[in-house]
Amino acid sequence: MQVSKEEIFKRTVGEVLRDVRMKKKNISINKFAGEYDFDKGNISKIEKGAYSIYLLTAWKISEALGISFVEFATKLEDKLGKDFKFLDE
Repeated sequence: MQVSKEEIFKRTVGEVLRDVRMKKKNISINKFAGEYDFDKGNISKIEKGAYSIYLLTAWKISEALGISFVEFATKLEDKLGKDFKFLDE
């Protein structure tokens, strides 16, 4: 079964969120969600790649992690690889 590009993207967003949360903040999901007024269940779903997030949410999460949105997006792009594209050319 082939995994869709959307699924790969969602999983990778979750990995970046979890990596930065753990490495930079060293904070549990419960504490992170409570401290920054996020729904714990939604943060968990994002980290598992089971939930798509809006750009607004990604921006808020990056601020809560103490990094710029550009840095979050760069980490995501680095993890996905420069060749990752949703649209076939």
